[in-house]
This record gives sequence, structure tokens and C-alpha cells, in this order.
Amino acid sequence: MRILMFTGKGGVGKTSLAAATGFRLAALNYRTLVMSIDPAHSLADSLDLDTDLFHGRTADPLPISDRLSIMELNIQKEIKRHWRQIAAYISSVLRTTGVSGVEAEELAILPGMEELSAMMYINQYHRERRFDVVVLDAAPTAESMRFVSMPTTLDWYMKHIFPFQRSLLKAVRPLANYVAPFELPTDSYFANIRDLFEKLEGVDVLMEDPQTTSVRLVTAAEKMVLRETQRAYVYFSLHGLTVDTVIVNRLLPAAIQDAWFQEWRASQAHVLGEIEAYFAPVPVKTVPLFSREVLGSKRLEELAGLLYPEGEDPARVTRTEKPYSFEQSKDGGYEVRIRLPFAAKGEVELFKKNDELIVEIGTIRRHIGLPRALAGLQPVRARLQDTTLAVQLKETP
Repeated sequence: MRILMFTGKGGVGKTSLAAATGFRLAALNYRTLVMSIDPAHSLADSLDLDTDLFHGRTADPLPISDRLSIMELNIQKEIKRHWRQIAAYISSVLRTTGVSGVEAEELAILPGMEELSAMMYINQYHRERRFDVVVLDAAPTAESMRFVSMPTTLDWYMKHIFPFQRSLLKAVRPLANYVAPFELPTDSYFANIRDLFEKLEGVDVLMEDPQTTSVRLVTAAEKMVLRETQRAYVYFSLHGLTVDTVIVNRLLPAAIQDAWFQEWRASQAHVLGEIEAYFAPVPVKTVPLFSREVLGSKRLEELAGLLYPEGEDPARVTRTEKPYSFEQSKDGGYEVRIRLPFAAKGEVELFKKNDELIVEIGTIRRHIGLPRALAGLQPVRARLQDTTLAVQLKETP
């Protein structure tokens, strides 16, 4: 099963591009599910479906055609299916503080519940081989980062905190319930957590396997949007996910020659050049601004034709290598490891500018965005082994 994750800053057109990709995949005879994991769902809206305001029909896979289904996670239904014991306990605690029943149920939706529910479905569909491709219409960048980091966080909690917490509360619960202002969680609460963890086991391997999962960053030719896209690229690389395409959406088409748009056109051309330089060698696709709203199957199929010309297969694996990775070295510093095919010693120039590491080979320049933990460090040593450049970063006096 292939997983294609579309993410980027809010409002750049992720949903339309994910839906259009679903239509192209279905046309190529893939059993396709487009799943929205953005709490502000708009997937059914993009298909112009006649559904209720909160899209209850799409809480489970809804067939659009023989090969295409869509799904929008409904967190209230997911709580009843998977989080019942956890949500019930949180609601009971909130009620003791004076929060009303309805408010308590709403507040019992903890951050991460939707992301973990989505991952459970990904795992389930992979095990069942129900779909050939799952296209994820992800939340804006910050929430997407939480989505990809969830398995690691939960695994750490289950190994280091969960056994101790469960054993301790089991021992003190009878006495503590006499004096505490609210009851401590029952053992069924912990059993619910254990059950959820078992349903998630292995999903991190799927997400980090470039033969299975590809991230597609959607952006716009605007400097503010580009900066967020750059940060997303850094953090996906940090979490071991492979970005195989950057899609620049809503470029002014060549047919627009009005003088009023002259400055916009120049600005977009400049930012597009920056995008191509920054993300190289990741391919950059461009999509023009439509003359009308992209809404409904006909318009989405038209968009798919522009995004994937000449029958291009969106599910094809095009990139498996990680462009760079971050590792902690034995002496307490860090290493940035960068793949540089065909580079030779003496050809590589390296310098740091603000929070970027910049590598030059002849006329080719690579910008390596650094996470915050490394942004204040300085490069002190570099070595080229085979096709990998390892740059050591440390604090300098």
C-alpha cells in the first residue's frame, strides 16, 4: 500500500490537490482512499457533495466511484469507537470542576486524538490490504508535525511511563479515592491505552519507509508561505520521512498580461527561483491559478490533468533517499549527513548563514535548514565519504 501525504500552510490548496490525485489514481485502476486528517475538513466540500454541515456520511469511507472513496475523521465517532474509557474519565474529572456535560465532552477531546485515530486506520487498511493507495489530506504544517511525531512519543510513553503509572495507581487507588477530589482512573482506562497502542504498532515503520510513504509539500510562490514550507521540509527530514515533490500552487498563468499584476508576476518568478534552488534535487511542480473555483469532480479531474500530465502515475516511487539527516555525535555535538552524488574532495564549499547550512559544488548550491536545537551551533569539521558529506556542528566559544 502506498501512502501519499499532502501538507503545507493553510489555504494553499492541499485539499484540492489531494482530491485531484485521488481521481487520477482511481482512473489508473488503483483502489484509492482520500482521507482528510485536518480537523477543519473540506474534502467533501471540494467534491461538492450534498452532505450535512459536519459531513457525517464521510466519517467512514464513502464510495465516490468504483475505485475511489473519501473519508473525513469524525472525532466524536472515533471517541465512541476507540477512546471511550479515556474520554469518559476526562469528562468526569472536568465535571467535578463545574464544567457542564456538553462542554466536558467537547473538552475531553485531547490534542493528538485525531492524529492517532488516523494512524490506526492507516495501519488497519495496510493490514487488510483494502486500498492500494491512501492519500492523506493533512492538516497545516504544525499539526502535521505532531501527526508524524506521535508514534515516537507514544512508544516512549508506553515503555517508560505507562507500566510505572499503571502499577502505582493500582496500588494507591483504593486509599487515594477516599481523599482525592475526584476518582483516579480505573484499570480499564489503562487497558484502553494499551489496546490503542497495539493497534498503532508498526505504523512508524510504514511512515518512515520511502517505498511506502511520500510527503508532498504544497506551497505558494510567496515568501511567507515559502518560509513555512522550508521549516516543514526540515522537520519531515528530521523525522525520517521522504519528501518526493514540492507543488507550487496558483501561479499566475502566462495569459494574464494586465499591468496591475506586473509586480505579482515578478514576485512569483523570484520566489519560484528560490523554491527550485532550495529544494533541489526534489522536483518542483507548478499549477496555474484557475479562472474559477476548483469544485466538483469535473474541475478536480481538470486539475489532475495539469498536475500529472500524459498519464503520469502519482503512486510511482520516485525518491527513496533522504536528502539529509541529523545525528548526535559521541562527543556531544551533532552531525548533518548530506547525500552529494558525484561530488569529489576539493569541490565542496561549506558555510553557515543564520539557521541554514549552505553547501556549494561548482554552480550547484544546497540549502540545509537546521532545526532550532542546531541553529546556534557552528560547523567545525566536514568529511566526504563515498557520496555522503558529514558536517560536524558544535558550540564555539
